[in-house]
Amino acid sequence: MHSPHPAPTTPPEAGPPAGPVRTGSLLVGLFAVLLFLVTIAWSPLIAFDRSVADGLHVWAVEDPGLVRVNRVLSDWVWDPWTMRALIAVAVVWLWWRSERLLAVWVAATSAVGTFLQQGLKSAVGRERPEWPDPVDSAHFSAFPSGHAMTAMVTCVTVLWLLRRHGVEGQWWLWAVVVAVLSVVGVGLTRLYLGVHWPTDVLGGWLLGAGWVAFSVTAYERTVLSRQH
Repeated sequence: MHSPHPAPTTPPEAGPPAGPVRTGSLLVGLFAVLLFLVTIAWSPLIAFDRSVADGLHVWAVEDPGLVRVNRVLSDWVWDPWTMRALIAVAVVWLWWRSERLLAVWVAATSAVGTFLQQGLKSAVGRERPEWPDPVDSAHFSAFPSGHAMTAMVTCVTVLWLLRRHGVEGQWWLWAVVVAVLSVVGVGLTRLYLGVHWPTDVLGGWLLGAGWVAFSVTAYERTVLSRQH
């Protein structure tokens, strides 16, 4: 004889969304392809890099005022140390709120991102653009761009933190606008100043976003596992 009321079923445990994992895998996969093409010096890619760099350098040489603006943006506003200082502020704020695990996770995400790009720069050893009349200078290897990757890691991490803490509406819109302007802007300044190839900047963006996607997913899984 069947019971008139079906037994309640236990809903499946919700896990972290799979979106960030798929996104991170796609971004890192694209970075791996780009890394391979840069490493073998694929001629169409090199020609594209040279064409864009040459055009921007001619423009920069003819407009020293705009060069000064780009140097301020690149060396101060969007400098990697400025980005790391922003992360440090976020870490202190999280620690003050007693969100210790999240604070450590954010600090580690930023630090590992720096080690990743420095290690890859050393391993790839790509030369930066050279000009007879440079408007700026930079040291160490070119690929991937440290400015571009650090900005991406910082801005995406901050957006994630804001979303986790309930920021919505107009404040969220402004945060997204500032983040996008910062990430795109710093890449363009590095190209305009003639210290990076376009694919250096693209590589920094791809790897930075991919790394944060994996880090966010790992954190959410860690939190979920501690709740059960």
